Amino acid sequence: MTFQKSLSILCLTFLFIACNSDDNSEIAGDDYSDIYNLPNTPYNYSDINFPDTFTDYVIGFDNTPTDNPITDDGVTLGRVLFYDVNMSANNTVSCASCHIQEFGFSDNKIKSEGFEGGHTFRNSMGFANAGFYGAESFFWDHRAETLEVQVLMPLQDEVEMGMTLEGLETKLNALDYYNPLFENVFGSTQITSDKISKALAQFVRSIYSFNTRYDEGIEATNNIFMDFPNFTAEENIGKDIFNGKLTPGAIGTCATCHLPNTSPLIFELPLPDGANQVVFSGAEPDNIGLDIDDNVEDNGYGTFLGVSSFNGHFKTPSLRNIEVTGPYMHDGRLETLEDVVEHYSTEVLAHPYLSAHMKDGNGDPRHLDLTPEESDALVAFMKTLTDHELNTDIKYSNPFLD
Repeated sequence: MTFQKSLSILCLTFLFIACNSDDNSEIAGDDYSDIYNLPNTPYNYSDINFPDTFTDYVIGFDNTPTDNPITDDGVTLGRVLFYDVNMSANNTVSCASCHIQEFGFSDNKIKSEGFEGGHTFRNSMGFANAGFYGAESFFWDHRAETLEVQVLMPLQDEVEMGMTLEGLETKLNALDYYNPLFENVFGSTQITSDKISKALAQFVRSIYSFNTRYDEGIEATNNIFMDFPNFTAEENIGKDIFNGKLTPGAIGTCATCHLPNTSPLIFELPLPDGANQVVFSGAEPDNIGLDIDDNVEDNGYGTFLGVSSFNGHFKTPSLRNIEVTGPYMHDGRLETLEDVVEHYSTEVLAHPYLSAHMKDGNGDPRHLDLTPEESDALVAFMKTLTDHELNTDIKYSNPFLD
């Protein structure tokens, strides 16, 4: 064999090895840094140092199922899925299109825009502390029994994202950049709708909020019925209205629904140990008198249950980040927080299925009848629940470069 022929064979051998090596790298080890910007070590999502105000009792609200605990790799995968427009039928919208970080993972539109330009049936809610929603059911009408069920439903909605689960699995399995992410979480690159569900639910559940001016105040006092040293006089008045201290005849006022399992009627006594003072979402759907009767397009929980006495009942969403999650109510009918306060002050209607706590002793709609100064104070208090850190935190942001 000549030297030239030997050299040619040797070069071809090296070329073959090099090509195979490149192929293996792309399949198993490529970091896909040209597609998404992810840290070499995942952000911390699983080992959260909650304030002491998140007591054992509050932690008991946690709706994390035993088969889907939060992991750093799991949330990282969920984050990529959440922001990926390939999750929609025509690659135009992602979950994040309707749940925008700067708006507390809600939408600033009355109704969100779907993949073909149609509009959603209801207003998009924020996600802060969804993992502590003790009632566990999701959507305005509670039709999703778990967060794992909820995250798959918009994907299959004919207006929102237009996918089938089978089509989604096929589509994502063809995207190589998911290989290392699914491998890290599930030990396999094979993508299934169950894995998508778990990863997305982990991401949503990891969106914790506890860095607000309210949280600073409750940590300093451990009692919502005391003045907060970091609040203005107006904000403390608004807090007193919210918790019923200023208006005890209103039976706990806002805290009745928006701070469940705290006892607003015993504000002159020490609070029970571990009482909830930080989870601002209601436990059950309520009818708050938005309409005079149920001759409307959307009857919410009543339609889902098929029980007319629950017509007009809708989920009581979290007040965290309420300053940036407008417009408000299930149909986005109220544009500002001032409009929301005015509803409770003077505009509650006598719906036949109005919730009991929205009625006075005569069975009529209960109105707070706030003065303009008191209305302003209540709005000022609600703005102390804005978590500016959460709304800009890079670990919840869009990881895609394009």
